Amino acid sequence: MNPPSTLPVSFEFFPPKTPEGVEKLRVVRQALYAQKPEFCSVTYGAGGSTQEGTFATVRDILAEGVAAASHFSCIGATRASVREQLGQLRAMKVKRLVALRGDLPSGYGAGSEFHHASDLVAFIRAETGHHFHIEVAAYPEMHPQAKSPQADLQAFATKVKAGADSAITQYFYSASAYLRFMDETRKLGVDVPVVPGIMPITSSTQLMRFSDACGAEIPRWIRLRLQGFGDDTASIRAFGLDVVTDLCMLLRGAGVPGLHFYTMNQSVATLEICRRLGL
Repeated sequence: MNPPSTLPVSFEFFPPKTPEGVEKLRVVRQALYAQKPEFCSVTYGAGGSTQEGTFATVRDILAEGVAAASHFSCIGATRASVREQLGQLRAMKVKRLVALRGDLPSGYGAGSEFHHASDLVAFIRAETGHHFHIEVAAYPEMHPQAKSPQADLQAFATKVKAGADSAITQYFYSASAYLRFMDETRKLGVDVPVVPGIMPITSSTQLMRFSDACGAEIPRWIRLRLQGFGDDTASIRAFGLDVVTDLCMLLRGAGVPGLHFYTMNQSVATLEICRRLGL
């Protein structure tokens, strides 16, 4: 497959918790809009704990003339609460959702009427038809709570068959993991676009912490190189730019449908990777 001459990009943000954070993110977004993103997504806290901030950030992005996708998790939710939130999002003119099971917040009860992301996808479709473009999550290296690789693939196929339009992956640093995942899902009859999630490397400790929490693999050679840099942040960032740019080039060469950047509400590394890719 020939690499596309242009490659759609999208960016993920998390809702700021302070007025200063809101203003900082506004500046970051304006810098990233130079890449003409297909959309920008906004994350959602455990049990919907950041819903107000999520929706406020989504409104800001829409007001800036850019398509916005709201993350939407269902653990701890009822059909009535989901129906109400879908109504809010429709009123806001949101056209895209990232439908997730979500994580239970600490000390949260188990009174959910939804147990899997596929339940949420099916409910959104039943309630709203095709008003929303529904994204779901994909895990090239297996969801950390999956019982087996095959069970994880089946769970992904179930989400797609419930009505998902496309998927965004957890971040990874091995292109072969993504390509193998695509081969295996196609064998299950899944043919929706699956966009690779890209995490720029700017901090060794942050990357290790995130990866331990979400189950993303850091290849041993990357881990050892990062450890060798110690507290040399300039070397870590330079190495990270090289590693992630090379990964994106491999993925583009394989014909991926786009790149989704986990920006961590920062712009510098993502913009530099896009510049190196000629985007």
